[in-house]
Amino acid sequence: MAAPAPELRLLQELIALPSVNPAFLPPDDPRAGEAAMADYLSQLARRAGLAVSTQEVSRGRTNVLARLTPKGPVRHRVLLAPHLDTVGFPNLDALLTPSLKGDRLTGRGACDTKGCVAAMFSAVLAVAKSGVRPAATEIVFVGLVDEENGQGGSRHYAKHGDKADLAIVGEPTRLQVVTAHKGDLWLQLKTQGRSAHGATPHLGRNAVLEMARVVEVLETRYAATLRRRSHPLLGSPTVNVGVIRGGNQPNIVPNECVISIDRRTLPGETEAGVKREIQALLKKAGLTAEFDNLRLAPCEALETSPELPGVKALCRAAGRRRTLGVHYFCDAAPLAAGGIPSVVFGPGDIAQAHTADEWISVESLRRGTAILEQFLRTLE
Repeated sequence: MAAPAPELRLLQELIALPSVNPAFLPPDDPRAGEAAMADYLSQLARRAGLAVSTQEVSRGRTNVLARLTPKGPVRHRVLLAPHLDTVGFPNLDALLTPSLKGDRLTGRGACDTKGCVAAMFSAVLAVAKSGVRPAATEIVFVGLVDEENGQGGSRHYAKHGDKADLAIVGEPTRLQVVTAHKGDLWLQLKTQGRSAHGATPHLGRNAVLEMARVVEVLETRYAATLRRRSHPLLGSPTVNVGVIRGGNQPNIVPNECVISIDRRTLPGETEAGVKREIQALLKKAGLTAEFDNLRLAPCEALETSPELPGVKALCRAAGRRRTLGVHYFCDAAPLAAGGIPSVVFGPGDIAQAHTADEWISVESLRRGTAILEQFLRTLE
């Protein structure tokens, strides 16, 4: 029986190293954090002759960088930037043991995004071991922490890392080249009422009733307004009321009600602009609400020109005539906001991400590795 391909063997090893984002597990859970993966990749990179360094993002959590330096002075730089962390549940314990059946490798992170880690890292190692490296382009594998929660790794690199001509951010795109994704704005809206006894509700003002009217405006009139806007790759922006909380018990008129909304944005839309348009719509309906932002850092939309030389080269390697847009947010936007043109690319299908039987196609993993290696060999 033939030995598994290097990228498949590496992915199996990575799945068996838990790297769950600490935000999703209890404190001190041994399965939390990316340290084991970062250490393992660092060892492999050093053995292959790559220059390895780290960036401490927060206590115990570091981005790992492995550089393949060019023959001459560095005039260009390309980043391969997947994230090292995974979600936790569902089915975490079972998914920490990789299972290969036919073309499917099952395991936590197989698709999102240890498959990208394995493909990108294997492509860099293949170029390094060939002895033929670019004349003036530095290739940097950047394993990023914390994508699944706050994108701490990409935000840190954008501020403190080296600039680059292009970052290829690893996400399961079915080997499509993605140049645009939506932004993600989380807002909290609060309505105020006046408490009263449930037996005399006419003496109070029901904040839940007020909020019900706000929700109706958001999910009908506002949603219809958004559907009239469109981006060629991303379609329309959206709004979703995902959480509602109000009142304490049935016999008290609630004096406060809170909702949390998810507003997916298009390139060019801003938090301030979104707040203004919602406030104007509520005012027109005779409603008022207090606003608060639930995000610690902005999650802006991504839009990168498909005409950039590096993007065109990746499209040629992948056999793609055009680029696509996706609805989810990822590390590409923080890197782009830091001045690094970014695209999203990788093996696997986002439909498998975060599922109870997460898997990746072995053929997709193989093809992704080959495409990335071919792209790297075109760099000058």
